[in-house]
Amino acid sequence: MRRVGLLSFALAVALTAPACSKSQSTADTSGSASPAVGTAGKTEVTRGDKNFVHDVAIANMAEVDLGRLAADRGTDTEVKKFGQMMVDDHTKASDTLKTVASQYSIEVPTSLDDKHSDLREKLTKKQGFEFDRDYIDAMVDGHKDVLDKLESRIDKAKLAEWKTQEDDRLAAKKAEVKGEALAILPEKSDNAVTASINQWAADTYPTVYAHLYTAKGIQTALKRRTTN
Repeated sequence: MRRVGLLSFALAVALTAPACSKSQSTADTSGSASPAVGTAGKTEVTRGDKNFVHDVAIANMAEVDLGRLAADRGTDTEVKKFGQMMVDDHTKASDTLKTVASQYSIEVPTSLDDKHSDLREKLTKKQGFEFDRDYIDAMVDGHKDVLDKLESRIDKAKLAEWKTQEDDRLAAKKAEVKGEALAILPEKSDNAVTASINQWAADTYPTVYAHLYTAKGIQTALKRRTTN
């Protein structure tokens, strides 16, 4: 009888062991457990994040610096207005980017790189129509570059549709765009740092897109002046 009792006890232990193991496994993956590396909740400043902040921070500084130059030196009324818009809008964009960067101790450059310094030096030697033309040409090229950088950080699922809708709005082809207004969404990330930077990119994209649209319009108008 004693031997039968021991066997019964051993069998009971064997049958309950998997259940206990399964229960323990469930507890380990619950929300109360600390997230593993590479899962939701990670906070890491990647090289890509640093490079992005560095590049767009310099672009913002250049737009503000060259914008002041255009507002002062430009001879075309639209060029001067555009220059002031660059000062206002890119100062705001720069300030919000600095806020995000400081939250994660990301270094933000305080001076222009050689490329933009050379561009400024070349523009300071221009006057009149030549300045207006070269400044706007630089703005078209510069904003294309910035948009490319921003697009690397946003959800592209409906981007083409958004651009079509935005072009209609900017060109005033429609008094009111039909349907629900589309939004620019950030690329999803499980890294809190990357997610914050992506959100900044998504928030900034519409303004930069509008800048490029306006710069292209001024560029076309200036070219007409040389052919008429």
